[in-house]
Amino acid sequence: MVSGETFITGRCGKYKYLEQELYKLYISQCNNIKELSWRTSQPILSFPGASTCFSQLHGLSIEIDKVDNDSLYKMAQLCKDLNVLIIHDYSQEKISGLISLIDAQRKLKSVSFEHITKGPTCKELSEALARKGNTINKLNLRSVRIIPPSFLTSLTNLKKITIYSDYDSDEDTKEEFQNYLAISEFPELQILCLNGLSCFKESATLVEKTKGNISQVNIYTFDNVAENTGLLIKAIANNCPNIEQLSTYLVPEDFDYVKSLLLNCKNLIYLGLNSLDYSMGMNDENDNIGDNLLDILTNFSPKSLTKIVIGAGWKYSVDAFERFFESCRERKLYFFGITHNGDNFENITYKHLNIIRKYMDEKVIIEFFDY
Repeated sequence: MVSGETFITGRCGKYKYLEQELYKLYISQCNNIKELSWRTSQPILSFPGASTCFSQLHGLSIEIDKVDNDSLYKMAQLCKDLNVLIIHDYSQEKISGLISLIDAQRKLKSVSFEHITKGPTCKELSEALARKGNTINKLNLRSVRIIPPSFLTSLTNLKKITIYSDYDSDEDTKEEFQNYLAISEFPELQILCLNGLSCFKESATLVEKTKGNISQVNIYTFDNVAENTGLLIKAIANNCPNIEQLSTYLVPEDFDYVKSLLLNCKNLIYLGLNSLDYSMGMNDENDNIGDNLLDILTNFSPKSLTKIVIGAGWKYSVDAFERFFESCRERKLYFFGITHNGDNFENITYKHLNIIRKYMDEKVIIEFFDY
């Protein structure tokens, strides 16, 4: 891995000269490196030996604000067999060079856009990704604002998708992205991770159109009144027999879907069931409504399920806590966690925590996190 930051020790001219000479020496001595972390403004592609050094790259990570557009064009001419491309930051002025680099690749499999700051949307970048729809099988987007989501429908061989929607994304942008998720088809999908989007219905539709190879689904939302949470759990229960990890949200009306999930998904290892804030209002009329969830976990959990997280938005009786932990004696809980959405700290009392400590002392619970 090459990084300009490794060599920069100051801003004086002599240090810049030293940096340049070190790069020249490295590039002249290295043949056919496989991975490059490109984080320098030095014209490394113009140094002697660059064509031999970089022509066989399989993985390339670029810090866009450190390289110029001409360098991106040169890399596109030199390097055509990338499997992995990681883009840090975003610059409208360098889009043409970046698109040239993407178009030049013959078997691009993994694309990641990291730390994207504010900027105008770029239709051309979406079109470039669509042109690689047959080869890309892994996608990571750290923003839904920059790249229009129309390219999603072209990624027919996608196996892993990770999407982060930041706080600054407007609702229209999120809605458009969610609509494209709903009409996309990823039959080979194995991993689905969505952060900041409230698209349980759209995710359920995606899951229903897969071949049943999904092993991991992680959903995180800032929307405390999200709807259709049960649809996703139902879709996973009916279509994902091999799933090993699930983290999602639910309301008490969805508890029955958890039973189906546990009965149908015998390879489940990690299960995170987070409560939405608005479900807290039900506690006044439905004391200990969380007992229903714990009883389902007690009676139907497969032996593989050794990591469990539950939400603190529901009340649980101490007796239900104890019944649940007793049912875990044979398989042990390697991890047990309680998540707090908002200010819902009153439902987990010192009595509950004492029960947890008891079973930790007895090695039924190995690790506990309250967060």
